[in-house]
Amino acid sequence: MNPFMITLVFALIAIAMAMVRVVLGPTIPDRVVGLDTINTLVIAGMVLFGAATKEIIYIDVAIVYALLSYVTTLFIAKYLEGSKL
Repeated sequence: MNPFMITLVFALIAIAMAMVRVVLGPTIPDRVVGLDTINTLVIAGMVLFGAATKEIIYIDVAIVYALLSYVTTLFIAKYLEGSKL
């Protein structure tokens, strides 16, 4: 078994653990941090899968997804702060 795939399995376990924070998080910022963690792990998973299969497209999609995730996190933080967009 490819070492990249073993690491991908660990990333999936970490996503499941972060999902617990999203579901059980007592406050909205806890849930946002859980979702941001899941987004980061999904990006890492895409890069790992792209490296394992030697396909560049997964890494390109991961870069675009990382940019969109970052902008979304900024908007959510600004909304929770109470400022106008």
